Amino acid sequence: MLGEYRIEGRGAAEISASVERAVGAGALPPGHLLPPMRELAARLGVNPNTVAAAYRILRERGVIETAGRRGSRVRAKPATTARDAIRVDVPEGVRDMAAGNPDPALLPPLATAFAAAGAQADREPVLYGDAPVEPELARVARADLDAGGVPDGPVVVTSGSLDAVERVLAAHLKPGDAVAVEDPGWGSLLDLVPALGLRTVPVQVDDDGPLPADVDRALAAGARALIVTDRAQNPTGAALSAARARALRTVLGRHPDTLLIEDDHGHGIVDLPLHPLAGVTRHWAFVRSTAKAFGPDLRIAVLTGDELTLDRVRGRQRLGPGWVSRLTQRAVVRLWADGAVDTPAVSAAYGGRRDALIGALARHGIAAYGRSGLNVWIPVPDETGAVARLQHAGWAVAPGARFRMSVPPGIRVTVSTLTEGEAGPLAEAIAAAVRPAPVRSYV
Repeated sequence: MLGEYRIEGRGAAEISASVERAVGAGALPPGHLLPPMRELAARLGVNPNTVAAAYRILRERGVIETAGRRGSRVRAKPATTARDAIRVDVPEGVRDMAAGNPDPALLPPLATAFAAAGAQADREPVLYGDAPVEPELARVARADLDAGGVPDGPVVVTSGSLDAVERVLAAHLKPGDAVAVEDPGWGSLLDLVPALGLRTVPVQVDDDGPLPADVDRALAAGARALIVTDRAQNPTGAALSAARARALRTVLGRHPDTLLIEDDHGHGIVDLPLHPLAGVTRHWAFVRSTAKAFGPDLRIAVLTGDELTLDRVRGRQRLGPGWVSRLTQRAVVRLWADGAVDTPAVSAAYGGRRDALIGALARHGIAAYGRSGLNVWIPVPDETGAVARLQHAGWAVAPGARFRMSVPPGIRVTVSTLTEGEAGPLAEAIAAAVRPAPVRSYV
């Protein structure tokens, strides 16, 4: 039985989108048995092959699973992989605009930095009991944080932004606590929060960051923590403006016990001023990753915050990995010291690619968002159908379901490698993919 929810649609894309909306809203829970294809086809007045195609789309998207004669069910995904499974397999010959990676051509060469770090390691080997943070990295990072207006605090090094966020949440919260997160927001973070036994509370964002009224409602309703992306928000490209930061600091001032976590992974690739919120609440953490500027494989993030938070993070880190490789830390110091990334040039390159696509879409009457960073977010009426039609046209984009909770459907396009001649054809393909399908007449 379908309960009160009615699957709707005439085409495969419409039917699959109807099911996916219900799954996202909880109307079709994990493990729910979908009707047999012939039964649903008769109910909708369509060919069984149309329903078969819709179920195939849903299987490929990781929404349902089929077990032969036992039928098709909503997939019962563990919290740690639910959104991770919503990915697009990019066939050969299809242009990949879905992965979310930086442009390899804009990443600095690493050989010299690691050679220098290796030579230093030969002279000054790091042994058990040595400091977990490279002193020069702490000094350089702290000076950079000071310049950005981030309050004073100790420096800890973690294995990337997500590692830092997980450690800070675990330092203060207990299972069942609520965390206010951006919607749409970073898919891996939206998986991490429930994996820790915490509850997500969505707050909407616009070009300037989280909406203050949404944040206030979430905190007033009991959310114990708030996670904010300062620049290059994934997937929308939002960046905190000075006015929005002031408004959010006012809201946080009314909720001083909130655990505030800021993610500045856009450092090094975004030429926009930082407007940090840190210091308004009693407990706070500010995370700065090297992944987008120096390459994801470095797995380094610098974390600062209030004394109690950082003391708890350091203590737990000692009981696990102990420290992040000082060899890698030394290489990062060398990259920073050498000015390996020309931030204005890199920011201009990514900005030009975002603006080219957004402008081309505007000429087709399609609104798109991307103030900073690597991605452009495009609201669409039917993201499942749009993703499928774009792939058929030779373009792979990311479905918005990976990044959203309560906001309407959308798609994310990573423009980091978009060439000058591709913006127009990609915009044209997106315009065709989001238009309503023509009504077929069988008379």
